[in-house]
Amino acid sequence: MWSVLAIPPHVADRLVRGSAWGGPLLVTLVAGLLRFWKLDQPHAVIFDETYYAKDAWALINQGYEGSWPKDVDKQILNDPSSVPIPTDPGYVVHPPVGKWIIGLGEQMFGFTPFGWRFMVAVLGTVSVLLLCRIGRRLFRSTFLGCLAGLLLAVDGLHFVMSRTALLDLIVMFFVLAAFGCLVVDRDHARRRLSDGLPVDEEGVLRPDARVAETLRTGWRPWRLAAGVMLGLAFATKWNGLYVLAAFGLMTVLWDVGARRTAGAVHPYQAVLRRDLIPAFVSTVPVAIVTYIVSWTGWIVTDKGYYRNWAATEGKDSSWSWLPDWLRSLWHYENQVYDFHVGLTSGHTYESNPWSWLVLGRPVSYFYEEQTGCKESATGKCASEVLAIGTPLLWWLACFALAYVVWRWFFRRDWRAGAIACGVVAGWLPWFFYQERTIFLFYAVVFVPFLCLAVTMMLGAIIGPAAGTGARAELGLTAQDPTGERRRTLGTIAVGVLVLLIIWNFIYFWPLFTGTQIPEDLWRDRMWLDTWV
Repeated sequence: MWSVLAIPPHVADRLVRGSAWGGPLLVTLVAGLLRFWKLDQPHAVIFDETYYAKDAWALINQGYEGSWPKDVDKQILNDPSSVPIPTDPGYVVHPPVGKWIIGLGEQMFGFTPFGWRFMVAVLGTVSVLLLCRIGRRLFRSTFLGCLAGLLLAVDGLHFVMSRTALLDLIVMFFVLAAFGCLVVDRDHARRRLSDGLPVDEEGVLRPDARVAETLRTGWRPWRLAAGVMLGLAFATKWNGLYVLAAFGLMTVLWDVGARRTAGAVHPYQAVLRRDLIPAFVSTVPVAIVTYIVSWTGWIVTDKGYYRNWAATEGKDSSWSWLPDWLRSLWHYENQVYDFHVGLTSGHTYESNPWSWLVLGRPVSYFYEEQTGCKESATGKCASEVLAIGTPLLWWLACFALAYVVWRWFFRRDWRAGAIACGVVAGWLPWFFYQERTIFLFYAVVFVPFLCLAVTMMLGAIIGPAAGTGARAELGLTAQDPTGERRRTLGTIAVGVLVLLIIWNFIYFWPLFTGTQIPEDLWRDRMWLDTWV
């Protein structure tokens, strides 16, 4: 199975196979340089930074968010030390983990654009390294792993979100980390099952129903770590809860497949008896505990919004036997839920999730127009930060997703199913809230899985390596010139596609970074009318 997408140790793979970490670290270095270059520009509070940067500053300094006065952003940019942190509690509608992370950067580098963007840029950079390693494990190819990371490094949406103090990139990081933990856990669990199987005289493992249905896979720390990561995702924004449900189902199905491969006659019953309860305990309760712990700052103070609700308005509740802080928190969460489902006010940049993959309506985070621009035929220049994916990458991803679904459905390729699960978990839930005001940048949560889908398709275009089982199935020998010619053409095609994606990223660079360009060049980059 792995051979279909394996790259031989010659051509590009030889450049990075010398070390399992060398190639991924090199790609990560490039991604980091891109993301930290002029990170403090534009020197402005862009889009929803007006909420999260200030909430993070209050949270890191006093344990709860404050109620900031209006029109304070300019004062923060000019002289942040002159802006007092409000002690009156602020009503916030997202859990605190993402703001704690943003606040950590502010604590290190001050209440400035660089400070509140720093930690998001760190997570955006590290997520490229994670994807390189995850792709390497999925495809058993360092080259394909690095290719997946490179695609993520040059995706415009991931790039912009890595340079903006919003919460969605942070959710993406924890979701990707959880996915990586589960992939490692899958390998370890299957290895434990294989260690328990009998071996024949020739040293070949033989399926055994008794072993496959009774053997316990033991302590699984990687799945526990995935539970913590999913809890942190949920504790950043609530859409992480859908990913928790999807990934929980995915890891159970992986256990079913492992026991079936090991020889189980009734794999579902075996998983129900041996694996289901440990899988549930190591994900759902762990995630919930992680979520509650994330509210520690609010819990240990007595000034947070609704912190004393149980002792005042809720004192006559039938649940009075529960701790006051827990009942107050539950009430707060109910109020936040009502806010989210009732958020239907129109917005200039709202979009339907159906349009996300084709980048139907991106979000402009920042826009400035300058007059007297000599380089422009119109005398005007524009600076914009546009939250949009690299168009060629996303449009190619539409075909890649179709390929992944086909490969999962007809070839039963677990990797394709895992990639599809990541996309569905981050995308499908928004279809249930189409009456709500939603935006394209929410899609950053599943961008890494789009990159994995494109990588899988590109690996298939390159073709199987010489001397692999996949080539034997096609009747090709290691010396077959037809197979070598097909692989050479595939490699050239993939190289051209990747170079076009990189060129597309460079072409849109001014719109990703707020670089001033003549207005006519800005309009040249508005490929669709809905981008204006």
